[in-house]
Amino acid sequence: MTPRATARTASRADHVRKCLMTGLLTGSALIATALGVWAQDSDEKITTAHAFSDLGAIKYADGFERLDYVNPDAPKGGEMSYWGRGSFDSMNPYSRRGRSPALSVLPYERIMTSTADDPYASYCLLCTTLEYPESQNWVIFNLRDDVTFSDGSPMTAEDIAFTYDLFMEEGFPSFRIAVKNMIPSYEILGPHRIKFNLNPDLPRNGLISQAGASIVFQKKWFEETGAKLDESRLEQSPGTGPYMIDTVDVPRRIVAKRNPDYWGRDLPINIGRWNFDSIRQEYFADTNAALEAFKAGEYLFRAETSSLTWASQYDFPGIEDGTIVKEELPDGSLPAAAGFVFNLRKETFQDVRVRRALGLMYNFEWTNDTLQYGLFKHRQSFWQNSDLQAQGVPEGLELEYLQGVADMIDPAIMTEEVFVAPSGGPRQLNRGDLRAAGALLDDAGWIAGDDGIRRKDGQVLRVEFIENNPSFDRIILPYIDNLKRLGVDATYNRIDDAQYTDRVRGHDFDMIFDSYVNGLEEANGISQRYGCKDRDDVFNPAGYCDPAVDQLIEGLKVAENLEQMQAGVRAIDRIMRAAYFMVPVWYNGAFWVAYYDVYDYPEPLPPYDLGNQDFWWWDEDKAQALRDAGKL
Repeated sequence: MTPRATARTASRADHVRKCLMTGLLTGSALIATALGVWAQDSDEKITTAHAFSDLGAIKYADGFERLDYVNPDAPKGGEMSYWGRGSFDSMNPYSRRGRSPALSVLPYERIMTSTADDPYASYCLLCTTLEYPESQNWVIFNLRDDVTFSDGSPMTAEDIAFTYDLFMEEGFPSFRIAVKNMIPSYEILGPHRIKFNLNPDLPRNGLISQAGASIVFQKKWFEETGAKLDESRLEQSPGTGPYMIDTVDVPRRIVAKRNPDYWGRDLPINIGRWNFDSIRQEYFADTNAALEAFKAGEYLFRAETSSLTWASQYDFPGIEDGTIVKEELPDGSLPAAAGFVFNLRKETFQDVRVRRALGLMYNFEWTNDTLQYGLFKHRQSFWQNSDLQAQGVPEGLELEYLQGVADMIDPAIMTEEVFVAPSGGPRQLNRGDLRAAGALLDDAGWIAGDDGIRRKDGQVLRVEFIENNPSFDRIILPYIDNLKRLGVDATYNRIDDAQYTDRVRGHDFDMIFDSYVNGLEEANGISQRYGCKDRDDVFNPAGYCDPAVDQLIEGLKVAENLEQMQAGVRAIDRIMRAAYFMVPVWYNGAFWVAYYDVYDYPEPLPPYDLGNQDFWWWDEDKAQALRDAGKL
């Protein structure tokens, strides 16, 4: 064994010992690791596969004909058109500068892709197979030799290598640091073969998946144009995807059109997908204007997020005469962990008693029943409605993990029911919650003066909410009123999109409405959202950091099966809910959609995606019937 290999093995052994001491590896996983599963590259069996999962669960075997949830006979044609709120001024989604629309990422593909019914596996897209040793110290992607960019030029390993270098030089700092640590180097082994060397001193989970998630840009375009990744611009490089951007009308409209020469249209993973000739997004500054435009047929598909609008404004003639279909479709995906986020970088919010007191003034029950027509449920967990959600008193493997960080957490977390945020009551101001909040602030040293305002060491308890979406006015203003009754100098400042983006990215806020987007499988990526190293990352708006969570995240990175991963996430969920760095609000278990009766979709829909841009299709007979009736 070489000195480097010996050092690598020693490093892994140290990591295993650490996990032993903290209770992060148990049972067969611990025994297997201790017996030396970490064999070296020269002695290892090489696996060649069409797909990969850290947890071993892959739904579609090699040679599958198509995805189960698509209609393989879906016709091609028509247009999917929908709306967006606000504006955009850039088509570069990978820069801190400017606001880019969701459609800006549509032309670009990744080496591997996921499906809407298999949350744990990645499947080859730009590759035919991947190869990796038992140690997973590296991964080789055998690329397809027929992949072309939208300008007809072939994609090669040089383009993938160039894209990696570009992100490492000009990408978001937190992203490039994290990825460089996971994937320190690459080797081009041929025109259609590239090897990513993975950090041997890191746990294996998430490394191959991260390499497979690499997006691909065209090297030639960047070299010829001199474009930078970290600049705001409207021009886009050619992509390998099924669509290319056709029209950019700042700040009103974007149109993507089908690439007629798309290289991957006949792949099994693409059968029944990418059915529209074009995809169009219309932007509106005002949500009411957007709805009126929908009624007038300026766009044809609308995914509704406002309970007020859904409950009270879909009673127009197009609905009544059947021109427009209104329905709720099942959504089995993980709801975003949305709520009012405290900026933990501010001294005022360092005390959890203050955070819980302010949170008590948000009345979910009254808000939902009075302002949201009772359509929502109260979110509690960061992984709501999944096997990752902490419930009741911890037990089994989850309790073992918590015992491993017992010296860093409140002991009550291990013995009491998981924290559940109060739901309020039928009146806007719940008197019991007001008394409880006052007691918490008194205990934290924030005392109400003769003027009713709370102060500590001469400092007034001030909280500013900022927002850029007018539809939140009706939600935030009653919350502000309740906070004032508590003695908080609370203010609400609605600002424009550009100012909001600058202030949030610069951490210049007290409280905002935001969300953490989590996954059904967690490994290395969770650090960007909840790890101390990345507390100032754009994916961690609260700036949350807890050494106990950091240690549990290290355990997730070595989880060898679904049970270990889920137990580790439940332990993290339990700690973060007790920390209360976000006031949890609502979630919806359904998609609210309204669309002109020109679309169709496969039934049943897959559990994790609505797929209106992906596997829905245009029904020309229905469209012609609406045209004949003068409705379209």
